[in-house]
Amino acid sequence: MGRLSADAWGGVFVTLVCLVLPVPVLSGHASGALPVGWWLAVYAAFTAAFLSTMWLAEVMPRRAGLAALAGQSVLGPVLVLTAPGMGWTPILLVLSVAVAAYQVPPRVSAGIVAANTAVVGAASALTGSAAFEVGMVAGLYLMLQAASVLTVRAHQRVIESRVRIAEANVRLRAATALQAEASRTEERLRIARELHDAVGHQLTVLALELEIASHRAGPESAEPIDRAKAVTRELLGEVRASVGEMRRTGPRLREVLETVVADLPAPTVHLRIDERVEADAEVTRALLRCVQEVVTNAIRHSRAANLWIAIDAEGDRIVFDARDDGLGARDFAPGNGLVGMAERVAALGGTAEFSGEDGFRVRAAVPA
Repeated sequence: MGRLSADAWGGVFVTLVCLVLPVPVLSGHASGALPVGWWLAVYAAFTAAFLSTMWLAEVMPRRAGLAALAGQSVLGPVLVLTAPGMGWTPILLVLSVAVAAYQVPPRVSAGIVAANTAVVGAASALTGSAAFEVGMVAGLYLMLQAASVLTVRAHQRVIESRVRIAEANVRLRAATALQAEASRTEERLRIARELHDAVGHQLTVLALELEIASHRAGPESAEPIDRAKAVTRELLGEVRASVGEMRRTGPRLREVLETVVADLPAPTVHLRIDERVEADAEVTRALLRCVQEVVTNAIRHSRAANLWIAIDAEGDRIVFDARDDGLGARDFAPGNGLVGMAERVAALGGTAEFSGEDGFRVRAAVPA
């Protein structure tokens, strides 16, 4: 079992606060406009809506999430106004607006803060406090709510910045890997051409000269010349074999892909490549772009902790299979990145399939 993150611990402590706040009512030390039983029923409804918004917002349907958010935003003020003698109930409004700030635009958050501040002021007035004290209490909770909203916004900007940096890092690594591999391929072909044009031609000329010498030389020189001819033929064969191998050798697929996914903060990428996979430059480029797209999608959308990528050789096809343990989406419309991936695979004579059930999954196959 992994460690809880700082955000998760924060949620745990907020949950404990929600469970502890009604204790004075249960103890009979505080009373309000509602009977204790009714007040606790309203508090239970508020807690259910609040905790659903805090813990389940990412997995709930949008309508259910908005309903829970509206419920907590309405029931919180009701609890404060119906138990004005409980001086700590306004803390519910601070917690509520902080959670709401993750879900709604800044203008809506500002409206909730203003409404909550008015509720706190009214609750303070109901206790018979002087106007100055009412203003002080309302101002204090206004500042607490504003601080909560601004903290949430700052946290969101940090998360967005991290996501953008991670995406940019993946794209940069992919571009760098492609450029490096293109440079290696170009250099390999240059060396192959040099071997063929220079060494190969020279050996061919040498073989011809030896052939001429064998016809002009006497019997005593025949044996050394024959040995030289054999060595020349052997060297020429090795040069031709080396040139052919250098032209056939494809990009280093494993090294290229491992460079792209190494040391990502999140998600953790588990890459597996079948030893039988042999990919040329075009297929390697397509697989690299597939890896880039699924990694950036996992970073940006899925909130996954793990991403598994497998590349296998199945008959005459290379199969790319990627899945994560993120949110997924049963009904989704492929964006430009996934559409581009499908087009790139189709251009090579392959197919691509996408699934949002139980995390997000991509499966593509191209001719080997």
